[in-house]
Amino acid sequence: MDLIFKALLGAAVVLVLAALAKTKNYYIAGLVPLFPTFALIAHYIVGKGRTLEDLKTTILFGMWSIIPYFVYLAALYVLVDRWRLEVSLALAAVAWLIAATVLVTVWVRFHG
Repeated sequence: MDLIFKALLGAAVVLVLAALAKTKNYYIAGLVPLFPTFALIAHYIVGKGRTLEDLKTTILFGMWSIIPYFVYLAALYVLVDRWRLEVSLALAAVAWLIAATVLVTVWVRFHG
């Protein structure tokens, strides 16, 4: 039952995105995926199962995790003028992966 609920929730988000993409305010579709659904879940789990200091560390790391997302958006912004959409999305995802790897590596070095 839990899996069905998650699938329905995911489908609802896709429908909201599709509907927003067709409006005059189509750009708001870029905000919907940033609703902190998974962050809320992660912070609840960490907050209930670990110390307050661990929760604050998780929150701080979450703040830094905006950098890989920004790298993804910046790469996609530049790439869509040069490549097909599918290629641009794939390359931007690779840019995110590289930035995320760098972030985790630096984080572990200084906070691990």
